[in-house]
Amino acid sequence: MSIQNKIEQATTVIKPSREEAEEAVRTLICWTGDDPDREGLVETPKRVVKAYEEFFEGYDMDPEEVLQKTFEEVQGYDDAVIVRNIRVESHCEHHIVPIIGVAHVGYIPNNRVVGISKLARVIEIFGKRLQTQETMTAQIADTIQKVLEPKGVAVVVDASHQCMTTRGIHKTESSTITSRMLGAFRDNPETRSEFMNLINSPKDF
Repeated sequence: MSIQNKIEQATTVIKPSREEAEEAVRTLICWTGDDPDREGLVETPKRVVKAYEEFFEGYDMDPEEVLQKTFEEVQGYDDAVIVRNIRVESHCEHHIVPIIGVAHVGYIPNNRVVGISKLARVIEIFGKRLQTQETMTAQIADTIQKVLEPKGVAVVVDASHQCMTTRGIHKTESSTITSRMLGAFRDNPETRSEFMNLINSPKDF
């Protein structure tokens, strides 16, 4: 199934009511062996549903729309624009536990640029969905390429998965790195190498 088909499938799901969602949380509390009616848990279903609204608000947002406003006054600038260390907060679609890390994004403008905050916003939108890191990385890069039509796009995500650190094999020191290179970043080893060096270089300020 393509990325676009997955998005379309997700957006056509009929959402349960808030009351049904809260009842599902109550069921899970019972399943753990606790009492959802005790003082400390009685408001928990409402809190969990409210938190889920924030965690997964990306389903109600259009990342392509975020990138629509661009600027053509670039004074001939045609080198890479790179934003690094953008915090990533997402949830693993296999266990619904957090994926926490950073993303680095670069693109080579083709006569127009976009506000750098918009790049961070695209990452946030895709992060606020149930994800695999591989899919999220591809979605970010492909969306930037589709809307801005730059000469190249590079996306690297470095994240820790709590499905590995807090359960299962408990490898707390592990992180996962994924990347997607398009256009000049894929075709030109020097351009790709420059991007990787810049995102890994220490700050001098």
